[in-house]
Amino acid sequence: MPELPEVETMRRGILPIVGATIEAAERPRCARKPIAFTPGWRALRGKLSGRQIAKADRLGKRLVLVLDDGGRLVIEPRMTGLLLLADPPTPDHLRLRLRLSGRAPQELLFWDRRGLGTVSWFDPAGYAELEARLGPDALTVSSAALRERLGARKRPIKVALLDQALVAGVGNIYAAELLNRAKVHPERGCDSLSPREWTRVAAVMREVLEEAVRYEGSTLGDGTYRTALNQDGSYQSKHRVYGREGERCRSCERGTVARIVQAQRATFFCPRCQRVR
Repeated sequence: MPELPEVETMRRGILPIVGATIEAAERPRCARKPIAFTPGWRALRGKLSGRQIAKADRLGKRLVLVLDDGGRLVIEPRMTGLLLLADPPTPDHLRLRLRLSGRAPQELLFWDRRGLGTVSWFDPAGYAELEARLGPDALTVSSAALRERLGARKRPIKVALLDQALVAGVGNIYAAELLNRAKVHPERGCDSLSPREWTRVAAVMREVLEEAVRYEGSTLGDGTYRTALNQDGSYQSKHRVYGREGERCRSCERGTVARIVQAQRATFFCPRCQRVR
């Protein structure tokens, strides 16, 4: 968390800054765990100062600011990072402020409660190497490509979907949700799925992610995730199994949601409509 829908919501939320010039990059005083800047802070600040933001893009679960000189500022929120145009949830977890001119929003903020996020600058060649390390985007990957990348693997499908080198953007929440809708048990080996099942998984993955983007992502009980305007997402109300252990499955309305642990992550599923085959 944030996953693809949350980062895509952030990207859309900060689109008003496209065309603005970065007048200054500032690292606010923060007594919390410092985040990683690449290259070091002074070098990064120099690469950003005076540059115009040409585009706001997304790479899997990373947000990318494309600059007018071809450089890319890549922000990876990881567990608790937020890109904001409004006041942050708290002042003492603010990690980066970009002072802007030429557009209505006058600053872009990166806030991170746990300090696990990263901020990195890449030249075009370095960015191409980063892209090559990630799988195709989960919003656009075809069923044939998904099957080609995962289909021969013996790993449980839920675990494989979390591997960003195989498919980029899916995290713990949406892997559970899409497998429930596709009626696939999370412990099934990828190599056990039929071509028809891979087609269904790919279609449902796009359906779930697109719906989550429309609802501006999921804000869970801890309230950490916020949109660029510091508002809650609302897709959490649409979850069918995630975080609903012991409750009625919203897909079949007959089974009871169970919880298991896979790769040290909680997995939620319905034993009735996601049977092991």
